[in-house]
Amino acid sequence: MTWVILVIAGFCEIFWALGLKASEGFARFWPTVFTLIMLTLSIYLLSLALRDIPISTAYVVWTGIGATGTALAGILYYNEPVSLAKIICLILIIGGVAGLRVLS
Repeated sequence: MTWVILVIAGFCEIFWALGLKASEGFARFWPTVFTLIMLTLSIYLLSLALRDIPISTAYVVWTGIGATGTALAGILYYNEPVSLAKIICLILIIGGVAGLRVLS
């Protein structure tokens, strides 16, 4: 169950990052509220996961999910440029996160 909580925390990190972009520097009210809720939930869920998962693993998994998900959302929803190098780097992040999960 702890790993499920950590994955949900990682997805909340994706959503707060996207909300941060939508808030336009905290200039828009509802995207700002959404961002703050997702940020708080993400940190809270990470703190719960840290009860059972070592921080060296949990933090990398949390940021890996957030970084990869946010990068993919940028490509898919904001038409950010994509290259073979970017895809390879994202695959390396996913591989590292998976490796930490398997080895812990």
